[in-house]
Order: sequence, then structure tokens, then C-alpha cells
Amino acid sequence: MPRKNTSESKKRQSSPSFSASPDYVSRIYFLLRKEFGDVNSPLQYSKDYEFAISVILSAQCTDERVNQVTPILFSEFPTLESLASAPLKKIEKLIYSTGFYKNKAKSVSGFANLLLNEYDGKLPKSIKELIKLPGIGRKTANVVLNEIHHISEGFVVDTHVKRVSKKLGLTKQTDPVKVEKDLMQNVQPEYWMDLSLYFIFLGRKYCKAHRTFCETCILRKECPSSTSPQD
Repeated sequence: MPRKNTSESKKRQSSPSFSASPDYVSRIYFLLRKEFGDVNSPLQYSKDYEFAISVILSAQCTDERVNQVTPILFSEFPTLESLASAPLKKIEKLIYSTGFYKNKAKSVSGFANLLLNEYDGKLPKSIKELIKLPGIGRKTANVVLNEIHHISEGFVVDTHVKRVSKKLGLTKQTDPVKVEKDLMQNVQPEYWMDLSLYFIFLGRKYCKAHRTFCETCILRKECPSSTSPQD
């Protein structure tokens, strides 16, 4: 069954740019669940704040690369206190291979310091508070809330989610904020957590940016963009 959405119910105040039926969304959800099963973030971590840092480092970088870098980073600085006081150059060196290492190092350092000094080392439980932390935007905040607190205040939209949701007819938008708005309108809240990950996995396996594999995709009979001959 889909994971429980623990956020407060909010009235839908505006219409999406494109609407889809709840039955259609449910069919998509259960087909993807059949394909991918129970899902969690592929980023590896042992402490809550480590996950948030991993998400910061994952920008424009593969999860596999982040999972190679973070064990070394967290071994060198095993506590939030040690990371907050770590020399910036040292952090840069350790995360260099994730790309944009100077900006990411500043974000990691700033995140550790603010989380330690303003939030007693505990990750906030709302997007409003999370985005106050360096390196945390709305997408990252949604990911952290989903994984750490099992709360959905929104729908995680990365490049895969944006591409897949458009092909599935759940949005006509290209701006991530507008895509998220459509998804929050079109998708039942109890599906938000898992479906965002399912779309990411689908995008990586079948619905790639430069090539689609419609003929083997689990959604070939549902997707309006499918190029696979119908049975």
C-alpha cells in the first residue's frame, strides 16, 4: 500500500494546467509499484543530517558518485560539530568529484553550522524551515521530508520527474514549480512520496532523456506518449 501522507490536508485552491483522472493516476501508481516495489532513496546515510548533505551533493551528480564520496567525508568528519568546524578547503577536496565543489562545500559548511546552532542538530519538519538552511531548496526539502520524516508537503520534481510526468500527461508545464503544482493537483496525496521516486526510476530505466524504451516499459499501455504497438 502507498505510504501514509502525514501532512495536514490542504484545500485545492486552483486548477492544474492539465488534469488527469484519479483512476488513471492509480493505475500508473500500482503498475510502477509492481515494477519497482517498496522504494527508498538510493543515497546511503547513517544519520539524518548526512542524508540532507548527500542530497545537497547530488545536484548535477549521480547518486552512485555521491555514495562513493560521502563515506570518506563522514569518516573524516564523523560528527555535525566536526563538519561545522571543518576547513572549507578540506571539504572541497573531499567532494571535488561531485562537481561544483566550491559552491557545494560552502553549502555543506553553512548547512552544518546553521543546523547545529539554530536547530540543535535536528532537521526541521517543514519546507518553510528547511529552505532556510544553506543548500536546501524546495526540491531538496521535499526529498528530506519524505525520507527522514515521512511527510509530504509537496512533490519532488527533478529532471526525470519533469520529463516523465509530461509524457504521462500529468502536466504541460516545463518550469519545476509549475510542474509540482500540477502534480499536487493531479496526484492523490497518499501517492506523492513513492510516485516521485517511481518516476525517477522509470526515467532512468525506460524513459531516458535521449531515448525511450516504450516496448518494454510497464506503462506502455497507459502512457499517451508510448510508441509501442498496442496489444
